[in-house]
Amino acid sequence: MLTLATLLLLSSWSAAVAEWVRDARPLMGTEVSVHLWSDEPEAGQRALEDVFDEAARIDRLMSTYKDESEISEINRVAADRPVAVGNELFGLIQRSLDISVLTLGAFDITYDSVGQHYDFRSRQRPDADTVESELANIDYRYVRLDRAAGTVCFQKQGVRINLGGIAKGYVVERGVEILRKHGIENAIVTAGGDSRLLGDRRGRPWVVGIRDPRNDGQVAISVPLADEAISTSGDYERYFDEDGTRYHHIIQPSTGNPASGVHSATVFGPDAVFTDALSTSVFVMGVDKGLTLIATLPDYESIVIDSNGNVYYSDGLQQPEAESFE
Repeated sequence: MLTLATLLLLSSWSAAVAEWVRDARPLMGTEVSVHLWSDEPEAGQRALEDVFDEAARIDRLMSTYKDESEISEINRVAADRPVAVGNELFGLIQRSLDISVLTLGAFDITYDSVGQHYDFRSRQRPDADTVESELANIDYRYVRLDRAAGTVCFQKQGVRINLGGIAKGYVVERGVEILRKHGIENAIVTAGGDSRLLGDRRGRPWVVGIRDPRNDGQVAISVPLADEAISTSGDYERYFDEDGTRYHHIIQPSTGNPASGVHSATVFGPDAVFTDALSTSVFVMGVDKGLTLIATLPDYESIVIDSNGNVYYSDGLQQPEAESFE
């Protein structure tokens, strides 16, 4: 029989071992972080390691910077012959093309035909002639999938694809799936501007900050969330300024140049893969068209900060007093 003293001892021991487990590591050209609550820290650490292993696996599969990745193989030869790929990559490419149709081409994984010519660390960008030449290769309809054969091919030489606008959302969504299998009920997995929340912060909502796009390290808006995904696309993630112009990584498919008119676009919803792609789409489409798109999507909301620092909210969000972050 357990005495009161024993029960108190066990209760004290349980409280001592239950804790938050967290870590952050450089992956996928950004930082991937995991923050979870575990009643058994060692079990929590194993769950955390599984998430990082999964992120590394996806990076090996989908990185255009790795010659041995499946997507690099597609970019090398898909214009010459169909390339057989695994179900996972095939499915994500298919979903990307579906989102291209939904957004009328604002989201387009063939943007890399121009995007490959940028090197933000070296402050290098394509000249006007290169942009004009490569613009002819940006069109998601050049990517053809054969579901029966499990193959991808390009209808034109010079086409390249890059899943940078959707892969990090996929990583955090997969991370939360893994944590669920480990029995974790409270966690947040983040990769760059994409986060997936599992449950809440043990009785309180997670408070996720949307960065002030022109003040590094400052938060423009804080949003309480639980069991949801949030993605932000901003012109401050990978960029350089030259002669008063900001050159950043979010390419407008219709022009081949960095999209303008918006500093950041944030999307909330139940699926991080979709919020990742939608945040890019809203950024490219601009405030009016972007928020019109969000209004057609149940369960998804958006906050957009335009190039003048004005803040706009989708219809389903409660709008505070007028704000400006310029």
